[in-house]
Amino acid sequence: MKAIQVRYFGPTNNRGSRFKAFVAGGASVTIPYHYGASTDDNARMAADALMNKLCWGFDISGAGSLPNGDYVFTLAA
Repeated sequence: MKAIQVRYFGPTNNRGSRFKAFVAGGASVTIPYHYGASTDDNARMAADALMNKLCWGFDISGAGSLPNGDYVFTLAA
């Protein structure tokens, strides 16, 4: 089973809000916050972007949150 963790980063003086999706192997992708979508949808878009980058043909089978506020998505073949 594989999992993708997604973390929200708030705006700074130089960058807008964004989401970073990453996996245990170190691969990651960062996408800007899409204000027309919900926070949950933004997190899922970040997970989808990472799956596309890694050419993974998995489906998201589950979603949840961690105590630190990060999202986690589990993947099934």
